[in-house]
Amino acid sequence: MTTRAAVRCIVGAVVLGGMAAPAQTYRIDLGTVAPKESPWHEVLLQMGQDWRRISGGKVQLRIFAGGVQGDEVDMLRRMRAGQLQAVAFSGVGLAHVEPAVGCLSIPLMLDSYEELDHVRERIAPRLEAALAAKGYIVLNWGDVGWVHFFANQPVKTLDEIRKLKLFITAGDPAAEKLYKDFGFRPIPLASTDLRPALATKTVDAFDVPPLFALLEQLFPHAPNMIALKWAPLIGGTLVRKKEWEEIPEKLRGPLLEAARKAGDKMRDKIRKLGDEAIVQMQKRKLNVIQPDEKTMALWRRQTEEAYPKLRGKLVAADLFDEVKRLRDEYREARAAAAKPPVTTGQLAPPAKLPVRR
Repeated sequence: MTTRAAVRCIVGAVVLGGMAAPAQTYRIDLGTVAPKESPWHEVLLQMGQDWRRISGGKVQLRIFAGGVQGDEVDMLRRMRAGQLQAVAFSGVGLAHVEPAVGCLSIPLMLDSYEELDHVRERIAPRLEAALAAKGYIVLNWGDVGWVHFFANQPVKTLDEIRKLKLFITAGDPAAEKLYKDFGFRPIPLASTDLRPALATKTVDAFDVPPLFALLEQLFPHAPNMIALKWAPLIGGTLVRKKEWEEIPEKLRGPLLEAARKAGDKMRDKIRKLGDEAIVQMQKRKLNVIQPDEKTMALWRRQTEEAYPKLRGKLVAADLFDEVKRLRDEYREARAAAAKPPVTTGQLAPPAKLPVRR
C-alpha cells in the first residue's frame, strides 16, 4: 500500500469512527376504544408527550383511538400477536387479560369513589403481579365511571331489567352463562356494534358509565337511565413486557412515573365529567329514574343473594373476601370518625381514616 493510500485509509477510519451511530428509537403502538378527544384519549396524549420529552424523542407512542383497531377483545388478540404493543383497556377488557381484575367491579359492593380508591390502592400490587406473570406491565390505572343501566323503556327494578335484551361484551362464554344463570337475557356483541344494535332494537338495554353513553351518543336510543351506581368501571393501560424491557432500563422508571402521573391527573376530571354527563343528557331528554328506598333495598338484597355464585366464579373467593374486608374497614373508619365527641370527661383517641393518595 502506498503512503498516500495508507493516509486515506487512516483519515477514513478517523472520520467514520467519529460519526455517531443513529440513535435507536422505540415505538409503542397503542390501541383503545376511547373516542378521540375524550378525557381518556387526553391521558394517552399527555403520556405520549411526556415520554417523548423524557426520552429525547427515543420513545414514541402512536395512539389508535376510537376502536379503529377493533373492540377490546380484538385488540387483546392483536397485542398477544405483537401487532399492538399496548392497549388502554376498560375493566371489561382487563378482565379478559386477567380475571382477578373483576374484583374491583363487583355489583353494589362499593358505594363511592373513596371506597374504590381505598380498595384499589391495596389490591393493585397483587393485580399488577398477576398481569406481569402473563407478560404485561400496568402503566397506569384509571376510571371510566359508575356503571348505570340504560334502557329503551322506563324500568326501575332488577326484575324489569331481566326481561330486556341486555348488551354484554362478546368473547366471554363464562360471563354469558353467568348472566343467564342470574335470569338475564344477554346479547353478546362487539362494543363497536352497540349503537347499531340499539338502533335496530337487537338490544333493549346496556350498562355503561354516563360519560361513555354521552360521548358515544348511545342514550338517544335508550333514553331511560336508572339512578343507581351498579358498579365502578375502572380502566388500565397495559404494555407488553417484551417491548417494555427493550427500552433502556434508565428510561423505564421515569417513563412509568410519567404514565402514572398522567392517569392520576385526569382521574378527578373524569369523575366530575361523569356527573356533568348526566345533566347534559337530561337536557337532551334523558329520563333519569330514581328508585325509592324500598326499591333500592330490593336491588341490594337481590344482588347480595347472588354473591355466593359470583364468589369463586366471577371473582376468586379470596379476592372477593379481601375486597369486602377492605370496604368494611373503610366504612368502619368513616363511621368512627363521624361519631360525636365523648362527653365523659375523657378524650377519645382520634379515628384514623384511610389516607387517599
